[in-house]
Amino acid sequence: MRFSFGLALSLMMWLAVLIYWLESFMARMEGMQPMVLPLAAISSFLPVIFPIDHLVAHADATAFQFHFLAAMLAYSLLTLSALHAIFMGFTENALHRRAMHRSLASLPPLMAMESLLFRMLTVGFILLTLAVGSGLLFSEILFGKPLTLDHKVVFAIASWLIFATLLIGRHAWGWRGKKALRWTLAGFALLILAYVGSRFVLEVLLGRA
Repeated sequence: MRFSFGLALSLMMWLAVLIYWLESFMARMEGMQPMVLPLAAISSFLPVIFPIDHLVAHADATAFQFHFLAAMLAYSLLTLSALHAIFMGFTENALHRRAMHRSLASLPPLMAMESLLFRMLTVGFILLTLAVGSGLLFSEILFGKPLTLDHKVVFAIASWLIFATLLIGRHAWGWRGKKALRWTLAGFALLILAYVGSRFVLEVLLGRA
């Protein structure tokens, strides 16, 4: 198995579009198309622009395959959640300015959009827990070496803690609105740095596959 940051982003966005399409059967999400689809289209070219890849060790191990699947699904769903949060911010600002365009006027109420956001965050957090937990508990099986607290692990744990705090804050203190959006974007930024960012630095900036 060969993988790289370009392939990771391409796969992430492909899965995000698939989840978006499936979710659109249950909720009105058509307003997000101008955000999701162009990003997915751009990401599809990254493996061609950056053809560097590296051989993934232990890719035939069942534990690694479980970890990889959970991680990619978590990344994809939390990417979609972050885009949904940004879209909600735009919609809320348009409401305050009384500048609702026709495409925004057909959307469901903000409360319904917020409920959808937290449903996606909850499922994404469960998947992230499986990915981070399997990586921490079975590091030697997955990667052939004991767990080391490198930047990737630190960013992943920090992202998990932010999403955990956000979901606890939602249920315990009713966090919503801009506070929820800020926490969502902060957790997503750290999550991107955990793998995609580190691989970009290694492969493109440092030239090490």
